[in-house]
Amino acid sequence: MNDTTKDIIQKLNLLAEETAGKLEWLAEFGKDPEGGVSRLLYTKEWVEGQNALKEWMESEGLEARFDEIGNLYGTLKGKNTNETILTGSHVDTVKNGGRFDGAYGVVAGIIALKYLKKHFGEPVRNIEVVSMAEEEGSRFPYSFWGSKNIVGIAKREDVETINDFEGVPFVEAMEKAGFGFRDESKGPRKDLKAFVEVHVEQGSVLETEKIAIGVVNNIVGQRRYTIELSGEANHAGTTPMGYRKDAMFAASHMIHEIISMAIEVGDPLVTTVGKIEAYPNIVNVVPGKTIFTIDVRHTDKEAIVSFTEKMTARMQEISNEHAVEMKVDLWMDEDPVPMDQKVVDLIEEQCKNNGFNYKVMHSGAGHDSQIFAPAVPTAMLFVPSLKGISHNPAEFTEPEDLAEGVKALIGALYELGYKE
Repeated sequence: MNDTTKDIIQKLNLLAEETAGKLEWLAEFGKDPEGGVSRLLYTKEWVEGQNALKEWMESEGLEARFDEIGNLYGTLKGKNTNETILTGSHVDTVKNGGRFDGAYGVVAGIIALKYLKKHFGEPVRNIEVVSMAEEEGSRFPYSFWGSKNIVGIAKREDVETINDFEGVPFVEAMEKAGFGFRDESKGPRKDLKAFVEVHVEQGSVLETEKIAIGVVNNIVGQRRYTIELSGEANHAGTTPMGYRKDAMFAASHMIHEIISMAIEVGDPLVTTVGKIEAYPNIVNVVPGKTIFTIDVRHTDKEAIVSFTEKMTARMQEISNEHAVEMKVDLWMDEDPVPMDQKVVDLIEEQCKNNGFNYKVMHSGAGHDSQIFAPAVPTAMLFVPSLKGISHNPAEFTEPEDLAEGVKALIGALYELGYKE
C-alpha cells in the first residue's frame, strides 16, 4: 500500500461514529421491546432490513441487486468485471439477539466501499459487499442458506420439507418474502477471487489481551454428541447406595472426566457439556435415565479425533463401573477450516503497515467464511466483543474498535481490488 492510502486510512476519524450509528439504524428493523433484535430469515423485519440496506447501497453509488434467494449485493464496478472481491456477512439474527453479530460485517463492507470509491475511484476488479440472507439457522433447522447458495452447495431438497417453530414451511416463507430457488443448473459463481469477512469476535480473547484486530487464520472444527445413559429408577430412601444403577451419578462422573481431560490437553481444545436432563427428575427418586450433550472444538482435525476417541473410551469404562447402558449419538462432525494463507498474509501486512494493534488467531465459532473457504480464497477479521457476550441484547463493541475493523477492511480490499 502506498503512503497516500495509509494516510487516508489513518485520517478516517469519523468512522467510529458513522459505523456505530449505522448499526443502531439497522437494529431498528426487528427491534425487540426487551432491547435486542429479532430479524429472522424471510420475516417482515428481515425484508424491511434488506430493502433499507439496498437503498443505502444505492445512495452511496453502488449497484445494488438481490439474487434469487435474497442475498443482497452492492457492487463497486471495476475495470475487469469478470473478477470480484467479495466482503460482507449475514443480516439475520437469533431470536432476541444483538446488534453486531453479522450486521457489523455488512455495515463495515458498505462503509469501506464508500471510502474506497471516494478516495480511489474505479478499482481494477469489482469489489462487492453482500448482506447474506441467512447464517444462524434460528428460524428454520438449516444454517448458512445464504453462503451455501453463493458457492453452489445448497440443495432445494434440503429445505423443501422443513418448517419454522410456528409450522410455517420454508418455501412458503421464502415465496411470501418475494424470493425463490436459484437455478442449480448454472452452478456457483465463477468470478469470485477472494472473500474477506469482518466480524465481532463473540469471545473475550481480544478484549482480555487489549488487542484491536484479530486476523483469523483458522475456523475450528466441531464434534457434537448426545449421550444417553440408562440405569434403574428406584426409591431414594430404600435403595442402598451399593445397589443403585444411578444414571445421574454416572453422568456427573463422566462430565467431570471429560472436562478434566480437556483441561489437561489445553488450548486450543475446548469441550463443553451444555445441556443435561434427568428422568424422572423427582427429588426422591434415583434417576433411571440421563441425557447430556458434549461439544468439542479444535483447530486440528486429528486432535479432535484423538481426543473424542479417548473421551468415548473413558465414558464406556465409567458406564461399566456404574452398571448403566450408554448410547452415543455423534450428530455433528465438522472439520476445521483453514483460511487462505496468501489472503491472511496480505491482511497481516496491512495491519503492520497501518500500525494496527493486532494478533493472528483462530475462530472458535462458525461463520459464513467456513462455507466460502473451500471454494474461494478466504480470510476473516475480528474486533473485540465486550466480555465475549454474543447472541444477546448485551452484545457490544466499542465504536473505536468498530472503526479499526473498518480501516483494516479498507486496507485489505484496496490491496485485493485495486492492485494489478
